[in-house]
Formats: sequence, structure tokens, C-alpha cells
Amino acid sequence: MADLGQAFVAALGLIVSGSPDLAEIVGLSLRVSLSAVALASVLGLALGALLALYRFPGHAAVVVALNTLMGLPPVVVGLVVYLALSRSGPLGVLGLLFTPTAMIVAQTILVLPIVTALSRQVIADLWAELREQLTSLGASRRRAIPTLVWDARISLMVGVLAGFGRANAEVGAVMIVGGNINHATRVMTTAIALETSKGNLVNALALGIVLLTLSLTINGLAAAFGASTRPAGA
Repeated sequence: MADLGQAFVAALGLIVSGSPDLAEIVGLSLRVSLSAVALASVLGLALGALLALYRFPGHAAVVVALNTLMGLPPVVVGLVVYLALSRSGPLGVLGLLFTPTAMIVAQTILVLPIVTALSRQVIADLWAELREQLTSLGASRRRAIPTLVWDARISLMVGVLAGFGRANAEVGAVMIVGGNINHATRVMTTAIALETSKGNLVNALALGIVLLTLSLTINGLAAAFGASTRPAGA
């Protein structure tokens, strides 16, 4: 117990001292996750709005598939991206395997269904509420999209934050396509797994504290945004 306490204190000291190695890992983690969430948000908000406002043959099946993909196993995504980017894969010529770009691609695929599904539900509910009003003003479905997205921006932000939480805590896919290479593709989750296996609890705890702090911050922001969308007294 004393050893664990000492390791925890040493981990806090490592964070406070601003360890360059720690800062590098955290910085890369944030760069990869934020890039993936940004890409997934642009695509997901557009796809979610289209699915919310337009109906087509097989629409219900697409929605069901989308909701299913929200729980897509990260290791499966990692495997698919690995096969696509490997030398024998269709995109192997790009030489992206074991780079941060490959990790961004994998995380984007993981986050995209979350942002799309939540966006679709939010915009569909708002469209049902405002459809008559917007139609009476002469707004077509296409022209209504910017208005709906703007009015639902707080609720949509909750979906984006949920996607960031998924990306930031992901380990399986980035381990497969990134390779956990020191000073190249090592992020917080893969570094924690490595340091724990090596018995280096100080580094593992330091990274774990940072990761937990980020997760708590994200959940706090999501809760705050969610509370701001509820009517007073609800």
C-alpha cells in the first residue's frame, strides 16, 4: 500500500514537473483525437441532418445499422484499417500505416457513427417540432438544415463531446494501426498499457491521471450542455 502511495505521489510530481516525454504523449493523443473528432463531426452532422430530413428506400435499415455501429468494436476497426493501409492493401501505396494519420482514420471511423446517430435524432426531433413553422416561412428541407443545426447546436455539442470521449479513451484500434512507436505514434492509452506491462507504475499512473482528468472534463462539459437544453424545472 505504501509503495502504491509513493507511486501516486511520484506520478503527480511527474505531471507537475512537466515531463517532456509525458507532454509529448499527451500532445499527440489530443492531436489525434481532436483531428478525428473534427473530421467525424463535419461528416456526421451533414449525414445526420440528411437522414433526419429525407426518407428513401431502406432508410429504416440505415438508421438501425447506424445505431448498431455506435458500438463498433475498436479492434475490428483497427483490423480493417490495417488491412486497407498495409503494403498488400488497396491504400498501401500511401504509406500511412504506423503513422498518426492512420490513427486519425481509425478514430474517425469509430466516432462517425456516434456523431451521425445522435445528430440524426436531435435534428429529427427538432424538425418535427418546427416543420410547420419553417414550411410556412417558405423554407425547404435543404434550406431548413442550417437553421435546425444552429437551433440544436447545444444538443449537437453533446454528441461531439461523446465522440471525443470515445476517441480519447480508445486503445485497440490505435495500437493496431499505430504500432505504439515511441516518439511517433505512442498515445496515452497505448503508453499506459505498455508501462503497466513493464511494471513502470509511476509513468502509467501519471498518464492515467491525465486521461481520467480529461474524461471527467469531457463528461462534465457534456452534462453542462445537456442540462442547458432542458427546460427550467424539468
